[in-house]
Amino acid sequence: MLEINVEISDGHTVCRPVGELDAFTVGQFREALSEIGGPTQLLIDLSGVPFLDSAGLGALIGGVRRAREVGGDVAVYGARPAVARLLHTTGFDRVATVSDSQEGAVKALADSDATA
Repeated sequence: MLEINVEISDGHTVCRPVGELDAFTVGQFREALSEIGGPTQLLIDLSGVPFLDSAGLGALIGGVRRAREVGGDVAVYGARPAVARLLHTTGFDRVATVSDSQEGAVKALADSDATA
């Protein structure tokens, strides 16, 4: 089971999935990301995700692509060690910023805005 909380905080949209992000729950995650819409600075908090498989990784990449297509950007933060290792091993950290903390993710988005 996956629970997804979305909130607006200090000009950012924060998406917090809680539960395993896998082939069984990825549809729900994709739907939540697509409902965010509009150009936004999206932060995805993975601290509540103990497991991420290739379907979940694909949904993350799709979310980054959709956000950028409408003029937004995405940063991911708070991944547990196994999930963080997967994000780095697969090269996801070259697609989007992966930070340890929300503050680091916010700073990375601000820095990317300044250079854009």
